[in-house]
Amino acid sequence: MDGKRLEYKGEEALKELEKLTGKADEVQESILREILARNGETEYLKKYMAGSSDVLEFKRRVPVITYNGVRPYIQRIANGEDSSLISGHPITEMLCSSGTSAGEPKMMPSIAEDLDRRTFLYNLIMPIMNQYISGLDEGKAMFLYFVKSEMSTPCGLPARTVLTSYYKSKHFKCRSRDPFNDFTSPDQAILSSDSKQSMYCQLLAGLLHRRQVLRLGAVFASAFLRAISFLEDNWPDLCQDIRTGQLNPSITDAECRSAMSVVLSAPDPELAGEIEAICGQSSWKGIVCRLWPKAKYIEAVVTGTMAQYIPSLEYYTNGELPLVCTMYASSECYFGVNLKPLCEPSEVVFTLLPNMGYFEFIPLGENGTLFMDLDEEDEVPKDKLVDLVEVRLGCYYELVVTTFAGLYRYRIGDVLQVTGFHHRAPQFRFICRRNVVLSIDNDKTNEEDLHKSVTKAKKLLEPYGALLVEYTSYADASSVPGHYVIYWEIRNCSPTAVAPSLEVLRECCAAMEEELDYVYRRCRAHDKSVGPLEIRVVKPGTFEALMDLFIEQGGSINQYKTPRCIKSNNAALKLLDSSVKACFFSPRDPMWKP
Repeated sequence: MDGKRLEYKGEEALKELEKLTGKADEVQESILREILARNGETEYLKKYMAGSSDVLEFKRRVPVITYNGVRPYIQRIANGEDSSLISGHPITEMLCSSGTSAGEPKMMPSIAEDLDRRTFLYNLIMPIMNQYISGLDEGKAMFLYFVKSEMSTPCGLPARTVLTSYYKSKHFKCRSRDPFNDFTSPDQAILSSDSKQSMYCQLLAGLLHRRQVLRLGAVFASAFLRAISFLEDNWPDLCQDIRTGQLNPSITDAECRSAMSVVLSAPDPELAGEIEAICGQSSWKGIVCRLWPKAKYIEAVVTGTMAQYIPSLEYYTNGELPLVCTMYASSECYFGVNLKPLCEPSEVVFTLLPNMGYFEFIPLGENGTLFMDLDEEDEVPKDKLVDLVEVRLGCYYELVVTTFAGLYRYRIGDVLQVTGFHHRAPQFRFICRRNVVLSIDNDKTNEEDLHKSVTKAKKLLEPYGALLVEYTSYADASSVPGHYVIYWEIRNCSPTAVAPSLEVLRECCAAMEEELDYVYRRCRAHDKSVGPLEIRVVKPGTFEALMDLFIEQGGSINQYKTPRCIKSNNAALKLLDSSVKACFFSPRDPMWKP
């Protein structure tokens, strides 16, 4: 009976998806009219529209903004002024961005019904997956989820990450039983504010259910790999807990201990021996499939900067598990879903759901050419924006959103390319974040170009059995001319591997420069306004320490993304430079022709 009811629920979710995308233009207009009807009397909108709720007046008069344009209003509400500054409904919490993409955390207003919209999107994931993989209700999901200790604004509003908000809400804690979402971890382990205790308990629960796990995952690929690293360090203790049926005394969270006592109900020496035999092998290549032999896929974000982690994920899975990226979301708004979740990571596209918010787009390029000539704070002409259903196939856009909670024509900062349409709703490939760039002179290297250059260069490591684990960058202007510094953490995949020579690593520098764009190569080879690119190889574990640093500074383990460009964080640069083992410079100018 339960299975039939859930199947029907899934069918209804897919029908609603088809309905929404089939009339995306009508849904979008309705969403904007509703936002303006609710919020037209707010101080922010009255400043531009004098109380009007007319859609055309909104498009003519309301400016396109970045966070700086709305920050004063958000700060006033955080300090105790009324929500009516920007929203017709009470703002119930502030959602904190991870702070690692743009340099500092931002607070985004949220109202109670925003949780309904997020839950609607979450509820689409399993019906979509069930179209491609059967039997997902016959086992468990080992998803590694984490919360961050929340703060309060001066007036007492909760200030927390969007995922912490969801996990602490009744939508998550009071959810009905669903065999399609049967997690290995008890909620108390997920909700522990101590990330190390949470990680320990979630991995222990996943190992205890290793024969039942059908799905593995985390929000970001980086968090999943962090769990593998944690397992490498702690598997003997985890096996001891399983063998004795007693939880390690280092777990002091009372609710965790109580919940885990139910999961860890009796000694199981046989299971402990199985796990020891697997984890004790000299190579961890393919270990994920050995530990969880029935797993059918890994779910995590592997697009954008997260694509860097694909080789590591494939190493630990022997390339045997699909990497599934299900949804596109941010602290500001949830956007859309991947309707073909088993596609290759490089082919992931998201269908934007027209009921999530009101979406507009800044044109950035066409015919396969992306023009990155619009800075974050540049004024955007209001009449240049196009609506959701007016975007064109193959063209590039920057996403702009208007929300019920009080963001109006807000630049998300994401660059997207239109790859197709599902009915009337466009489908987008995520390209990069606009505000993650390296620049010394006239050069501007965006996130995608940096990733491409690293991907090209790291291939030179493969003949030596070496794997690039992680990277970040820094525009070093302390000398004249300034130059790009790329921090690499390299792992040898085999105990008998021969480390790449000095010459090979210098060639990696040159390969990166050859892959960077025309302007960079002109600055290097002709103008001489940019110095040779430098790779600094850091000690193993450096990027885990960097993650810890950002978490200590207010980031979330759940939302953490390694910053691809360190801009002004002196502590991060100090940490990286203190871990450098060797430095290498490009031995020659890159090719450039006028």
